[in-house]
Amino acid sequence: MNLQDIYLNLKKDLEIVEQALARSVEADVAVLRDASLHLLKSGGKRMRPVFVLLSGHFGRYEVERLCRAAVALEMIHMATLVHDDVIDDADTRRGRKTVKAEWDNRVAMYAGDWLFARALRELADLGDHRVQVILAEAMRLMCLGEIEQIEDLYAERLSLRRYLRRIKRKTALLMSISCHLGALVAGASEEHIRLLRAYGYYVGMAFQLTDDVLDLTGDERILGKPAGSDLKQGNVTLPVLHVLHTGTADHRQKILDFLRSQGMADNLGEVLDIVRGGGGVEATLELSRRYLNKAIDCLNRLPDSHQRESLRLIAEFIVRRNY
Repeated sequence: MNLQDIYLNLKKDLEIVEQALARSVEADVAVLRDASLHLLKSGGKRMRPVFVLLSGHFGRYEVERLCRAAVALEMIHMATLVHDDVIDDADTRRGRKTVKAEWDNRVAMYAGDWLFARALRELADLGDHRVQVILAEAMRLMCLGEIEQIEDLYAERLSLRRYLRRIKRKTALLMSISCHLGALVAGASEEHIRLLRAYGYYVGMAFQLTDDVLDLTGDERILGKPAGSDLKQGNVTLPVLHVLHTGTADHRQKILDFLRSQGMADNLGEVLDIVRGGGGVEATLELSRRYLNKAIDCLNRLPDSHQRESLRLIAEFIVRRNY
């Protein structure tokens, strides 16, 4: 079985999710509807709905209930992307114009708010107070993660602990919640819910660490953005942190000069070469693999099934992907 097989096995239920997403973003106000549909049609792997559906198999699999959770989580993810594009002043995402580029910042912000509101409505219809409490707390922490990233822009002395906490809140948390809610909505046992929630967290951490490497080493034609975009925008990631802590004095100084220029210095290429050659990429990928191993350890304590194997393959793909 490979990644394509996983999506083929879930095709029918993912189509239900896709149709529900299209219905959920409907709005009486044309610009809200069009902006939301624009983002919806930009694609994506629908990783969070996949986690919901696969986790739901460890309990009573009721596709209509699981679909509501999957739709809500995907809309929350979409809303964060819209808002991120405003903050980052990004004109493209996945090779398409962003909402802020197609319309403007105001429309993008309201479209993101609309998606958040629609997500909460989907969850309310589940009639399970626990789901709303869990997601409300997750959204609170995600917002804190976003604020921390703004506070840490071009930071020269960012600690590893703060960096890991930030990527947990910005990325890993929603993946963890996707597995958690899928199992919870399906009525899985407390132990299975705990293991799936932990699996989602470890996979989310591995995902973001790999993403931070790809920002430095990936092909612009595949990524849809220039290499080093994060660093130019002031987002100091683990590969850069590694060189700041372990590199030569000359290399550290060149990175610091770039950060102090607020990304305006014209030596981004040289700085990227320093980071790529300074061991930061290897150290970050090694940490990503450690999180992968923790995720697989969680899976090994779950009942053997096709769904468990699917979750394992997804975790391995996330760490080894090149886009």
